[in-house]
Amino acid sequence: MKKNIALLTGGFSGEAVISYKSAITIGNNLDRDLFNVYKIDITLQGWHHLLDDGRKVEIDKNDFSLQIDNKKIIFDAIFIAIHGEPGEDGKLQGYFDTLRIPYMGCDATTSAITFNKRYAVAIAAMAGIHVARSVVLIKSNFTSPDEILAGLTFPVFVKPNNGGSSIGMSKVDKSSDELGYAIEKAFREDDQVLVEEMVKGREFTVGVFKTKGNIIVLPLTEVKANDDQAFFDFEAKYQGKSTEMTPAQVEEVIADKIRDAAKKIYTAFNCQGVVRIDFIYNEEAGQPFMLEVNTVPGQSEASIIPQQVKVMGWSLKEFYTKLVEEIL
Repeated sequence: MKKNIALLTGGFSGEAVISYKSAITIGNNLDRDLFNVYKIDITLQGWHHLLDDGRKVEIDKNDFSLQIDNKKIIFDAIFIAIHGEPGEDGKLQGYFDTLRIPYMGCDATTSAITFNKRYAVAIAAMAGIHVARSVVLIKSNFTSPDEILAGLTFPVFVKPNNGGSSIGMSKVDKSSDELGYAIEKAFREDDQVLVEEMVKGREFTVGVFKTKGNIIVLPLTEVKANDDQAFFDFEAKYQGKSTEMTPAQVEEVIADKIRDAAKKIYTAFNCQGVVRIDFIYNEEAGQPFMLEVNTVPGQSEASIIPQQVKVMGWSLKEFYTKLVEEIL
């Protein structure tokens, strides 16, 4: 018998635009011979499923079910494709835990910790992973950028502490005015801002997932922002202003270090499903530095995970089937 799968899209943040693209890719590649797929749009205005005839059917939040033409649809599993709040920060995960409905991806605790960049780098450091030096600013207590100028070595990256897709992120070389503007920009996205020293080196990102108890690292991607981009920000990621090489052309000794770090991070954070981990490989230290862990990585046609899956030699249908079967 086919399993009923709820594919969640939308969300409460500016990342919803990416979520809708991810849901298209996932929806097109979930095996309809195995699964009945119901796309659920979750927004601040409501949670609903759109029928082919144009009718909107609201989710019953008491048990996360649908009532369609006098038939009640109960879901066997949830595929979360919401980037940002509430799909990547642990809120929906906690909700589904209370309902005892299995879902693809990390649990509520891991999602909440990795969504907070400061917490994530602190735990990674405790696990022996190299991370950049950083400070976190709280909006209610912050007074002046001058208070952090002496504490870090420039250039630095300024970014919202909670969130993804590099929204609100800036690079600052060294200027009190420039730093103040970057902090103000980040505070528009979040009440906490992370100021992090720039680690020089090559940027790599890699998907990691678990199937049948085995942790699998997808082929590495090297990311380079185009000449008119200072760094790999939202525009570079999603508006074609970057160059991505999959598989990365990199010495095997470096690739092994990145893969080993990725597996160690996946285990240390108790990850489930597929995550994407971003690294900078610093030649001087001879080590990869973790930038962040993305527990709901983009799945649009332009996203990195689908690229890596195809290079590994799998179809997206095979990949998503394994992810769903893992939680079923």
